[in-house]
Amino acid sequence: MATTTTELEVSQALSDAATRLHDRIASRQAVVAVIGLGYVGLPLVVAFAEAGFRVVGLDVSTERVELLCNGASPIPDVPSESLGRLLAPLTDVLDGRRVLPGAVAFTTDDDVLADVDVVIICVPTPLNGAREPDVSFIESAADEIALRVHPGLLVVLESTSYPGTTEELLAPRLEQPGLVRHRRHSDPAADASVHHVIGEDVFLAFSPERIDPGRTDFDVRTTPKVVGGTTPTCTMLAASLYGTAVEQVVPVRDPRTAEMVKLHENTFRLINIALANELALMCERIGVDVWEVIAAASTKPFGFMPFYPGPGLGGHCIPIDPLYLSWKLRSVGYEAHSIDVAAEINELMPRHVVEQAIDALNDEGKALHGSQILVVGAAYKPDVNDPRESPAVEVIALLLERGAQVSYHDEYLPRLAVGDHTLESVPLDAPHLAAADCVVVVTPHSYIDWTLVAGASRLVVDTRNALARAGAHADKVVTL
Repeated sequence: MATTTTELEVSQALSDAATRLHDRIASRQAVVAVIGLGYVGLPLVVAFAEAGFRVVGLDVSTERVELLCNGASPIPDVPSESLGRLLAPLTDVLDGRRVLPGAVAFTTDDDVLADVDVVIICVPTPLNGAREPDVSFIESAADEIALRVHPGLLVVLESTSYPGTTEELLAPRLEQPGLVRHRRHSDPAADASVHHVIGEDVFLAFSPERIDPGRTDFDVRTTPKVVGGTTPTCTMLAASLYGTAVEQVVPVRDPRTAEMVKLHENTFRLINIALANELALMCERIGVDVWEVIAAASTKPFGFMPFYPGPGLGGHCIPIDPLYLSWKLRSVGYEAHSIDVAAEINELMPRHVVEQAIDALNDEGKALHGSQILVVGAAYKPDVNDPRESPAVEVIALLLERGAQVSYHDEYLPRLAVGDHTLESVPLDAPHLAAADCVVVVTPHSYIDWTLVAGASRLVVDTRNALARAGAHADKVVTL
């Protein structure tokens, strides 16, 4: 485990609560609760269970919890077989005397938080209608924890947010006096109004999630984990916890630093993707193939990293997280111009794709209005069933707005909500391809037969250069 703050450096100053928690983590006796069972939380549940902990997963969705209790995983990254092997009754997981280490239970009951040693928050952090941070899910989770906070509890926020979230939203809630009880370590008759001290009897840290759905080369265990606690003891305890489940832990000075690390990572991608998208727009104007430019530039063995243009950004990170940072900076009188410009460029791309389809149809003597358009791929990235912020949704919405007859194909997403419309995926076969006046490739899933797409389609707008990469040649292809 990589570290800058070793256990030895803080061991002499550990409180009784910290010592007890440290020992419970080291011995795998600690019970870990994960709030939010999506693409971040569920893999974490499995990772800690496989490391030997008893784990409770909480979610507000009764439907999702029932699904998980039956051993069915809604996330491709977590196989149902792996999940099923770990399931145990909730009472046994909390008790610890009737179940072996490495057990998992799921519930919607927040009262279990009174009986755990660690709470990890993995809830959504979207933008509101004004494109400003919506931290209501974090606040809701923090409020439920605050009602059940007890000595020896470690709380870790993984949800991406603006720098200062951990200390400004969570810390005051954990330290406020409240009627608390920890049934496993204290006498139930000893309930009292207790004022907690972070770093002494309760512990708080931020550790940014680094989940990339659909990835096979890196997972929870093999991706280094950044950890920043509000005190050195908090950092040590959080690093000790993650060190049991991941190969490398990277402690940093404090939560604010860890929060900034995550935003820097995603802002780096936002800006470089924006550069690739603008490069595509520039190359189009001067008659140069942007894909050939990037491929040739990628041969440079130093000082260059390829990023690729596309129909727009999607997912829970890149389109959203940098805007948390720019919002925070505006509150202190600083304009993050590079973020704002990059976001603007990336947000233009779905409309540019539609304009490309219009121009391509015009070249064929057709209008977009009334034309049959087949959109291939609706998830935000290949080989996942996640439509969050997917550019396909906006592309379809714009096509419908202009009077096109739109269908889509995506085996990962049988249904897709687009505004007031709910569409159902159609087969990707020769009849559907041939019936389309234009096929628009948005998400290049690995299962797609690109030779079929090329051979059966009359006109293709390929936003991912998928056909060329697969060596499939079509009569009429338009690329970014």
